[in-house]
Amino acid sequence: MVDGTGKRAIVFGASGGIGGAVAARLRRSGNYGVLAGSRSGRADFHFDLTDESSIARSAQQVGSGKPIDFVFIATGLLHRDDGITPEKSWRALDPAHTAEVLRVNTIGPALVAKHFLPLLRTDRRAVFAALSARVGSIADNRLGGWHSYRASKAALNMLMKTFAIELTRRNPQSIVAALHPGTVDTGLSRPFQRSVAAAGLLTPEESAAALLKVIDGLKPEDSGGLFGWDGVRIPF
Repeated sequence: MVDGTGKRAIVFGASGGIGGAVAARLRRSGNYGVLAGSRSGRADFHFDLTDESSIARSAQQVGSGKPIDFVFIATGLLHRDDGITPEKSWRALDPAHTAEVLRVNTIGPALVAKHFLPLLRTDRRAVFAALSARVGSIADNRLGGWHSYRASKAALNMLMKTFAIELTRRNPQSIVAALHPGTVDTGLSRPFQRSVAAAGLLTPEESAAALLKVIDGLKPEDSGGLFGWDGVRIPF
């Protein structure tokens, strides 16, 4: 699927609040032909971040035809009904839960990169972006806790930096960016919103608009960085 400009965008996690809002906004812009993927439900393609074969199939399915201009990964795991929840102390660490958080937040996006970075165009600007989190910043960690989630996002940030270095050798105009979406009114953050002032809580549409504006403003020399929804670069 392409639009009149020939540009193609792929959105992972389009069934979620931010991913769905990003896909919808890209479609409304008319600047991209958009293919939206999710684990379940209605989507242009289906994938499972914990199953590399499904990601490989997605790449084969959507990678045919013209190269891809923009890949956006809007997936993430903070808590789940099976007992996964942010740890308040090291005493709460559970190896199985930590492994699952890393599998979804770090290894999954890395596998998307493995199969989709080669599909990005090399003759002009191309962007590979993934949702990270400010709490994944080691330099900005002043409260502790949330060990598994912080570690998974810190590792993701490092992966994005290394992908940026490698990708620039193929395309000096390419950009790889990790993004902090703000505190967004979605299922991921809902149990933790009580301490957030109403004015500081973003709708998925507000976050998507802000993130796409940030991406539009990034230059090749910004590649590999972590950026907040407000455009401010966050230290690793």
